[in-house]
Amino acid sequence: MKGRSDSRRLRRPGHSRGLAEIPRWGFLLKLLVRKELRVRYRGSALGMLWTYVKPATQLVVYYLAMGKFLSLDRQISNYVVYLFSGMVAINFFNEVFRNTTGSIVWNAPLVGKIYLPRELFPVSSLWVAFVHFLPQAGVLLVGALVFGWRPGPANLAAFVLGVLVVGLMSLGLGLMFAAWNVLFRDAENFVELIAMVVMWLSPVFYSWSLVKQAAPDWLWIIYQSNPLVSGVELFHYAFWAPTSGVRGTAGVMPPDWMAWAGEALLGAVVLVAIGQMVFRRHEAKFAQEL
Repeated sequence: MKGRSDSRRLRRPGHSRGLAEIPRWGFLLKLLVRKELRVRYRGSALGMLWTYVKPATQLVVYYLAMGKFLSLDRQISNYVVYLFSGMVAINFFNEVFRNTTGSIVWNAPLVGKIYLPRELFPVSSLWVAFVHFLPQAGVLLVGALVFGWRPGPANLAAFVLGVLVVGLMSLGLGLMFAAWNVLFRDAENFVELIAMVVMWLSPVFYSWSLVKQAAPDWLWIIYQSNPLVSGVELFHYAFWAPTSGVRGTAGVMPPDWMAWAGEALLGAVVLVAIGQMVFRRHEAKFAQEL
């Protein structure tokens, strides 16, 4: 009986219970997050200050190009808050997506030498991106306060929901591409292409109303079906909509945006499930391929 019960606990080599096993490895997850942060800023004079410098440079360039040169700041009230809230959401998505895609390859020595759930590496990359996200969100909060930010409970809830939608969507995609990147290094190039276009396919620079006016109904539905679009709109509702000059204005948010946000969360969860399936299908080959 003892031998039989022991055999039931045995698993095929290279497989774990996936993301469900991550809470049992919390201590190692913290070590991986700290290691990744130390490695990233080793030899850097500015260190974590880069989390402010890069977004600030982006904001200045995009605000001058889109807000001033193309006069979008005349069409959208408090345009700098609108722009930066969308940028923060997209930057969070792109960093999670890039980091999770490369997480297995970057940790090849650990993958090949010791047993641990391979999902620890993408999840640790998600947490590193979240650490970088928080300072940007703090700067966004200060900027929104300057423009008279007066949020209600619904605005704060939208922020939490937006973080969940963007984080889960990027993690789901990252799990898929992390597995494919072990087999084909072209995956990282595809990720760069996706990261290059997602900002333009989301209402970061422009208002949703421009898409609604220009696109036929079927294309508008496809556009709104992208969870990242709803994630950006949730950030807009959390930080831009409660500012003075925007607060109380009709037509600030797209039609049925709350329903789209719920579908976005469901879609992000489905993406995580699909990403986990793809990841587990290939994880037994990781040590061999690396």
